[in-house]
Amino acid sequence: MELLHVSKTRLLLVVVFGWCFGEVFSYGEESSEFTFLLQAGKSDCFFQRAIQNGTMEVEYQVIGGAGMDVDFTILNPEGTPMVAETRRSDGVHVVEPTVEGDYQVCFDNSFSHFSEKMVFFELYVEGQGGDVGGDEEWAGLEELDENMLQYKLQDMREYMDSVHKRLERSRQMQTVLRTFEARDRNLLEDNLWRVSFWSCASVLVMLCVAFTQVYTVRKLFDDKRRVFT
Repeated sequence: MELLHVSKTRLLLVVVFGWCFGEVFSYGEESSEFTFLLQAGKSDCFFQRAIQNGTMEVEYQVIGGAGMDVDFTILNPEGTPMVAETRRSDGVHVVEPTVEGDYQVCFDNSFSHFSEKMVFFELYVEGQGGDVGGDEEWAGLEELDENMLQYKLQDMREYMDSVHKRLERSRQMQTVLRTFEARDRNLLEDNLWRVSFWSCASVLVMLCVAFTQVYTVRKLFDDKRRVFT
């Protein structure tokens, strides 16, 4: 009888941890990252589904291209601009609370006729799908056998949700740091090409001037008159 009791306890603990991890990875948050090439003279829009009373965070950076800037706009499901920025290289915006529908995130490079831009952005939406029904599932689990568990499942869930949110925020910060590094590297490589080009051009000009001066001096002392003795 004691062995059966221990087996039931272990089985229930396995179910608890399985449901806990399931809740963590489907807590109701959605994160998407994109890096794309925005052609000169064009604009691109991306659509993100949101629910009622949720939170949507958008962070973007221009990591390549002349000027390192774009026009940025967020439109709500009705098509009304909520955020509008002109000629910016980066930005972070939070829409809270959201309404149910498809939001548009648009990047515009129409002011540039020749230079394409490399753009990175990340969408972070909180309150997506997975959280629906979670309370009922946990409530049903608590009803299985309250006497076999000495701790609160709700406290355990809240703690794991907090850990998940912090890990997700850490991942976002690492992604942002990587984009800063990519943008700085692109800028450095672009400046290196310019410095190398103009250095070679300066050397060529200096060589041409030196040869011209030598030739001119030699022509001044070149006496072609004949001397009769």
